Amino acid sequence: MFESTSLNERNRKKQSLVKIFFLMMTVLLILPVMIILGVLIYKGGPVLSFEFLFEMPTKNGAAGGILPALVGTVWLVTVALIASVPLGVAAALYLSEYAPDNWFTRAINLAIINLAGVPSIVHALFGVGAFVLFFEFGTSILAASLTLAVMTLPVVIVATRESLQAVPQSFREACWNMGATRWQTIRRVVLPNSVSGILTGVILEVSRTAGETAPIMFTGAAAILPFLPESVYDQTMAMSLHLFVVSTQVPNMPEGIPYGVALVLIGMVLTMNAVSIGFRTWLRGRKKW
Repeated sequence: MFESTSLNERNRKKQSLVKIFFLMMTVLLILPVMIILGVLIYKGGPVLSFEFLFEMPTKNGAAGGILPALVGTVWLVTVALIASVPLGVAAALYLSEYAPDNWFTRAINLAIINLAGVPSIVHALFGVGAFVLFFEFGTSILAASLTLAVMTLPVVIVATRESLQAVPQSFREACWNMGATRWQTIRRVVLPNSVSGILTGVILEVSRTAGETAPIMFTGAAAILPFLPESVYDQTMAMSLHLFVVSTQVPNMPEGIPYGVALVLIGMVLTMNAVSIGFRTWLRGRKKW
């Protein structure tokens, strides 16, 4: 039987201190989030009702509901995902599986990094020039969603590329030795084993897309529209812009409405993320390695 020495005791105490330190750091990270959620629930919870969620806004948003903003946010996020995910996955596949390591691919990687750091207001001006004016989409859901897609494209590309590179190289070599082509290997082995990582990028994109205000303010979102959009060429309300409007632009606004809008917006993002995370967890459970 081993006896504890003074060195072992000192190491154990140090280990305990380090554990407590990291626990405190974790609590400090979680505490602000819990405080924010608590304030939103306390001040915004009383205004939540069926009418608040499913009626049209009246009195410039000071009364009525937020149904157009809810539906518009779903429109914007859905169209942005349809536009960005296939393009981002395709770009990541090229960079990870096909592209040689030369100056051209290094320039592409640098451009992706720079695109991720561009402020959202610059993306908004780009969206106005490219989609609203040049392609003549006008101020519409399509123009706003494409602007959001361009803004979030680096997130999808980076997450997909990291997920593809996490698949062991031996998987590819085994397929090639069996006579499979590069595309067959990607389609039947690499992509199925990297879908869960790709969904991580989609989750991050959903969170950012639903919460952006500047890119949609100039390209397709309106402050108050008492009707629902019927196509991608219509304007729409959005939760993030509606929150800005009711918080700063409408006089005599009841105190609870901005908090209620913020609470619903966070609830939407958490629900979308929960569905994606659940699907990702299910896919990870099917992995064989």
